[in-house]
Amino acid sequence: MQTITNQTKPPKLLDQVVEKMRVKHYSLRTEKTYVDWIKRYIWHFDKRHPKDMGAVEVEAFLTHLAVQRNVSASTQNQAKSALLYLYKEVLGIELPWLDKVTQAKVPQRMPVVLTQAEVQAVLSRMDGTMWLIASLLYGSGMRIMEVLRLRVKDVDFAQREILVREGKGFKDRVTMLPISLVEPLKSHLLKVQALHQEDLNAGHGEVFMPMALDKKYPNAGKSWSWQYCFPSVKLSVDPRNKVIRRHHADEKTVQRAVKKAVKLAGIVKLATPHTLRHSFATHLLAGGYDIRTLQELLGHADVSTTMIYTHVLNKGGRGVSSPLDNL
Repeated sequence: MQTITNQTKPPKLLDQVVEKMRVKHYSLRTEKTYVDWIKRYIWHFDKRHPKDMGAVEVEAFLTHLAVQRNVSASTQNQAKSALLYLYKEVLGIELPWLDKVTQAKVPQRMPVVLTQAEVQAVLSRMDGTMWLIASLLYGSGMRIMEVLRLRVKDVDFAQREILVREGKGFKDRVTMLPISLVEPLKSHLLKVQALHQEDLNAGHGEVFMPMALDKKYPNAGKSWSWQYCFPSVKLSVDPRNKVIRRHHADEKTVQRAVKKAVKLAGIVKLATPHTLRHSFATHLLAGGYDIRTLQELLGHADVSTTMIYTHVLNKGGRGVSSPLDNL
């Protein structure tokens, strides 16, 4: 009787998920998130194989997350996306519309916004690379991962603009490069270029290339123009192909730096790096810029998302004077 070798065995389910996501060029972060949710789903039903389950189990699991686990709506939607991807893309099974799922409630929260004085207080308590990143968040309205994934080639000093590649929804857009950050960013990039040259001299210096461009342009990964503007302080092994590379800086480092600066400034608001983006939008709107311009700078697909900042401007009684103040 012929034995089945390891080479003829089909890959495990999670390996299939990873392989499929890498073919479709999903980010490593999304890959890890989806795999984690699929694992939780399998464990929830006592390690049953997903092909032996279907819409009923998916609905039960998502409802469990909302009712028993009390997760947020965004978390539940994340789990739902992971499971739908598993069934449609990996197992080739189309699930009927999941209309029996108990949806987690979406809270209608106003974004936290700092005043200009508070932004100045926070930035004045930061320095070096963290100050530059935080300044870009407020000065350009980019998201934290958009700043960290910024490549040298996408900064146009002459036009004073930044091309944001594959932002939320895989869309490109253009935003501003503040005049006050032109020289600091140029000085920073000189240091990054020297670091890149050290990596090249040591036999490294190849950066991750999106959309399999490393196959189309084999030498582009080592070119200066493709390097991250804010690289990590240390080299690491790329889990995709085990190549030693210098990835971009870790977002947790930025989050800790902003949190520390907010505390030092004596600000009690729950401000994060994303608060600087909210503040950028609110301050531009207060300065008289129209909502459509703001929508383009922020990269919102729907103007209704941008409209939240008009409510922020009107908070405190929608601009109405309290009768108490007229006594």
